[in-house]
Amino acid sequence: MGIGEIKEILNNCSIDELKVKVTEFENDERAGVVKLVESARKKIAAFEKEVERTYRMKEYERKYENCRYICGIDEVGRGPLAGPVVAAAVVLPKDVDIYYLNDSKQLSEKKREALYDEIMEKAVAVGIGFADEKLIDEINILQADYEAMRIALSKLSVKPDILLNDAVTIPGVDIKQESIIKGDAKSVSIAAASIVAKVTRDRFMVEMDKEYPGYGFASNKGYGSAAHIEAIKTIGPCKIHRRSFIGNFI
Repeated sequence: MGIGEIKEILNNCSIDELKVKVTEFENDERAGVVKLVESARKKIAAFEKEVERTYRMKEYERKYENCRYICGIDEVGRGPLAGPVVAAAVVLPKDVDIYYLNDSKQLSEKKREALYDEIMEKAVAVGIGFADEKLIDEINILQADYEAMRIALSKLSVKPDILLNDAVTIPGVDIKQESIIKGDAKSVSIAAASIVAKVTRDRFMVEMDKEYPGYGFASNKGYGSAAHIEAIKTIGPCKIHRRSFIGNFI
């Protein structure tokens, strides 16, 4: 078999298939095949490391394994000058393995999008809550944050038995909660919620860029980049700017 053919086979294998194929080619002494086998073994080792990391990220899910529905909650958008804060509540099946879940800020946009699709496909239930700029200005960002989370919970098709939250305790909720510092890096449920919230808000801000051009919302997502601040000073705020956040610029 030619080296090119072997490369094609190894590149298109699942991890389980790759483990088998490596043994088939490991005695081939051609330099090109040796390199391909070494690369495949590194890929297998990296995946096994990810399996171990994912297992560790299920610590809190194992803690509450007697609960039927475990819900992770997280939000994005506390810091921007424009747009809503968005919260997501995600209930994952207990027996599901979604690899590479992490704090959404630690993932590339491409990886977030791929994981978003996988989460939405496999989740038992997903709820998303928006708190817009008017509510943020009216009741402050923290209270708006809580409201977005409550809305997200209200949109779930099942009622959770336990909430795993990223470093907050949500007032006005009659479900047991556990607040986990840096929870989006310690719980698969919270990480999934972080990704869903981030992708949802980013997509919303891309749409807002079309409606309110000139501020760079598609790229800055409403955060205070130098170009965004200059646009506020030059053309003034638009409808979705948080007035309580931009007092220094207008």
